[in-house]
Amino acid sequence: MRLRFLPFWAALCAVPCSTLPAAALAAAPVPIAAFANPDQYSHPRLSPDGKHIAITVRVPSGERPVPVVMVFALPGLKVDGAIRLPAFEAPLDYRWVNNSRLVVARGKELGSREQPVPTGELLATDIDGKRQEYLHGFRMFESSSRGNRYADDIAYGYIQDLPRELNGHVFVTSQLWDADRTMLYDIDSRNAVRKLLAEVPEQGLRFLIQHDGKPRFAYGTNEDSYAVLFRQDDAGAWKPTDVPGRRFEPIGFSADDSQFAAWYSKAGEAESLVRENLKSGERSVLYADPVADPEGLLYGPGHDLPFGAHAGVGVPHALYFEPDGENARLHKLLSQQFPDSWVSFESFSEDGKLLLFGVGSDRDPGSYYLYNKASGKADLLFSSMEGIEPEQMAERRPISFQTRDKHTIYGYLTVPRHPAGAKLPLILVPHGGPHGIKDDWFFDADAQFLASRGYAVLQVNFRGSGGRGPGFIHAGYRQWGGRIQDDLVDGVKWVVAQGEVDPNRMCVYGASFGGYSALMLAAREPDLFKCAVGYAGVYDLGQMAQTDEAKLSKRFQAEI
Repeated sequence: MRLRFLPFWAALCAVPCSTLPAAALAAAPVPIAAFANPDQYSHPRLSPDGKHIAITVRVPSGERPVPVVMVFALPGLKVDGAIRLPAFEAPLDYRWVNNSRLVVARGKELGSREQPVPTGELLATDIDGKRQEYLHGFRMFESSSRGNRYADDIAYGYIQDLPRELNGHVFVTSQLWDADRTMLYDIDSRNAVRKLLAEVPEQGLRFLIQHDGKPRFAYGTNEDSYAVLFRQDDAGAWKPTDVPGRRFEPIGFSADDSQFAAWYSKAGEAESLVRENLKSGERSVLYADPVADPEGLLYGPGHDLPFGAHAGVGVPHALYFEPDGENARLHKLLSQQFPDSWVSFESFSEDGKLLLFGVGSDRDPGSYYLYNKASGKADLLFSSMEGIEPEQMAERRPISFQTRDKHTIYGYLTVPRHPAGAKLPLILVPHGGPHGIKDDWFFDADAQFLASRGYAVLQVNFRGSGGRGPGFIHAGYRQWGGRIQDDLVDGVKWVVAQGEVDPNRMCVYGASFGGYSALMLAAREPDLFKCAVGYAGVYDLGQMAQTDEAKLSKRFQAEI
């Protein structure tokens, strides 16, 4: 989980300190509130007919803003409806199941700075908030308006997919809490009537559904952290299938269901994106990079495989699988209008004439636009973190360095503007996790806040981080206090050797696993860092390993 820790740093940086850089004290910095305030608008979803857009809006309610799904008519953005959840609940995800109805995944708010926690409950509602139906969750018996048709779901549910022809139904994966089974339902959002589509004897799986509505694959990992894959044959039987490598995870079907795309890593190397013929098994590579997994998959209108992606290391640059295709040409056209940024295709109207797309970069937290193919015009809908002026933000430089045992590690150095020859103080910020999580090039509020106060900020994707294949993740297992910390120290020493930072003014700060790293580095390298700050950190692995949850988790025991 990625938390935002700005209030802590805001308090710390508000205190006069002899180690603060002179540039930060001389110029009026960007207000703290610009970094700390939550987005007023987020998670836009375009309706199938392109006549409405649903957006999460933070609306004042008493002493705090509450998230409400507002529905606006296009193109004038007139409010047509609002969907409110009970107190201290938040919409985590929502999908249009037809032109007037949405299914909403509910979450619980635990604090003003934490991300809401998903509860596994799903609710269906019209755009005006009326005709609500409780579709899945642990309060099913008491919440159903249809005569208590179903018992409570002792399971976590989430939106898996939607039918190709939108008809008010939704495919829901139900992950049972107390049984080694994962279920897939087709649920009618109008009356909560459900039909069981699949039942697979393994916990925690996800499903891949063909466009004809037939579930074909179920995939995930078992309690030993090994990939598992089930395939449904034409007779309807679910059979375990050998994973052809360290990872093989199907992600989508072609429009005619004859082919599917999958993440693939044969021996633990960086994952590639492959396309496979469903019947013959013939496989071809769509995307492969020697050091990084593909990210930012690009999809066009309709129901087909992705047409592009970018590498998960460094500044993103699009690679198109069919460079001369219509979708690639459109992406190139829009990207030319936003240099030094990444354009993401969020969704199309069903007829493909309207496109909702996002634009973001290392300095820009992001904006959303509506593009009309007929007119060739793009209208700005809203911007994230409206108090941020991108031209005032710092550059995030991709870096790489050799570790003491000759491995290449990647990361990012956020560098504020400073006079030539000036030596900047440095803050090392290890990410949380640590396994499978990573820092990327895009706008990072914590790094930019610190840079706005004159600090250089180093973020290292040490062994165990995501984005470079399963082998790189596993290389961090049982290395929390060992090679992971070595990688962080080697990164700091590499930055010092470049000559821009002051080796006598360096600190380390992190949260969760980053908090563990901060205190571990203070103990291991007392002469390297002048201060260490741990926030909501993991500090006693022995005690952590004795919790009931940890004792039952073979994966946790393997990681630490």
